[in-house]
Amino acid sequence: MKHLILAALIALPLPAAAQEADGEGMMQRGLRLFMDGLRQEMEPALRDLEGLAVDAAPFLRELQSRLGTVVEDLDAYEAPEILPNGDILIRRREPLPPDAFEDIEPNPDGSVDL
Repeated sequence: MKHLILAALIALPLPAAAQEADGEGMMQRGLRLFMDGLRQEMEPALRDLEGLAVDAAPFLRELQSRLGTVVEDLDAYEAPEILPNGDILIRRREPLPPDAFEDIEPNPDGSVDL
């Protein structure tokens, strides 16, 4: 009986070895099938995401354009600092020259719109 069980255990790997001889083992085939199934399941979601990206592109370009005019170079600023009262300060690394503010008109109350 022990010889029969031993012979059966030895014979089990032979089909797997035979499959590897033709270039694709069971693990490779299983992984390929898994990846194919995953790709098929994800395809509709990826198509939707592509459509969303196409729809969002004009908005993102406009946003980039507007931000570019407000903040020319983010490297010109320090990291934001939150004060104890909740205000957020974003300091310039190097102050602007005094003549940079010549064309800004203050409001009648003395405030300046940013």
